[in-house]
Amino acid sequence: MQTKIVSIEDISASQVVQWNKWACPNGKLISPYLRFEFAETVARARPDVRVAVIETAGKTIGFFPHHRAHGGIVRPIGAPMSDYQGIIAADPSLIDPKPVVRAAGGSALVFDNWHGPLEPLDAHNADTSGSHVADIGTDGADFLEARRALHKDHFKKTARRTRAAERDFGPVRVTLGDPEGSAFRALSTWKQNQYRDTGKLNVFGIDWVQTVLTDLRRREGQEFSGLTAALWFGDRLAAVEFGLVAGDIYHSWFPAYDPELSRYSPGLLLLHGLFEQAPARGIRRVDLGTGGDHYKKHYASHTVPLGQGRVLSPGLAALGIRTWELAEQTVEHVPGKIGALPGRLRRRWAQVSAFQPQLAPRLASFAGSIAL
Repeated sequence: MQTKIVSIEDISASQVVQWNKWACPNGKLISPYLRFEFAETVARARPDVRVAVIETAGKTIGFFPHHRAHGGIVRPIGAPMSDYQGIIAADPSLIDPKPVVRAAGGSALVFDNWHGPLEPLDAHNADTSGSHVADIGTDGADFLEARRALHKDHFKKTARRTRAAERDFGPVRVTLGDPEGSAFRALSTWKQNQYRDTGKLNVFGIDWVQTVLTDLRRREGQEFSGLTAALWFGDRLAAVEFGLVAGDIYHSWFPAYDPELSRYSPGLLLLHGLFEQAPARGIRRVDLGTGGDHYKKHYASHTVPLGQGRVLSPGLAALGIRTWELAEQTVEHVPGKIGALPGRLRRRWAQVSAFQPQLAPRLASFAGSIAL
């Protein structure tokens, strides 16, 4: 097996066709994040995007879009913001990622939403979770009725909240599409306030993230694009969600709502409206992502396993990761915040490093996102 590292511009038209074909086994797209267009969009916003072209006997057998190694660590394209990651190939299990990572100039591959078998990765601290997918078919109302029969109490509560919102504000409605960008701007404001109030990294304050999202938003209506869904209580904007669309699947990505309206569960009401209207736009599946099992279980038809972990080879990056792990293990039994501090710092540094490849902005983001 040989691996060539190339820029996104070096991928030929025929390779794009092959890439997207592998992302659609049996003609069914796994996820918009695995499409060539997603890697291309991120590459327009970040100069460190590279593609590993994996070959055997002169024949291409796979692609791995990633970010150039920083500090010896290679990350999948868009990570940790990309909700599906992995090697795009007819059979990814046949490809050993370690030589691919070494060809990319790293000694560690860090991933958080890996699609594909974990066993061939020989991954350290690997774990799996499920991305919840709702198979809504051709009629969103029929889908909701079927789910209502399975989860009567949940849907009764949701109906009560809808009636309360209509009583207090007026008709509840959901709109798909945001040509003027006003709903997306509200989403950005709500998300940044949420990040600030919870002490999390302000993802929406990172330039390249805004560039990617704006690029995707401006494509609304195209076969591969972003999609903004907005919930209205009368004339008041109550919730907004921005997701990714390709083929017949919509992937929920960034939801937010007016915190003053939280008692009405605006996120759920928005989701119901999205289910109802999606089939008219050719959307047959809604991927709700990982986490949130307490409410997603009411809508999920099945889950797609995704892995979190890392692949380590001898090198400084692997040494640094293991050093942090040792520090965590040493103090993990210390009571209070001190015992949890090394793990918290490592996770935040890893997150900031993924979003900010350059050292100066990385340090600034790290300092601004830590509230001990």
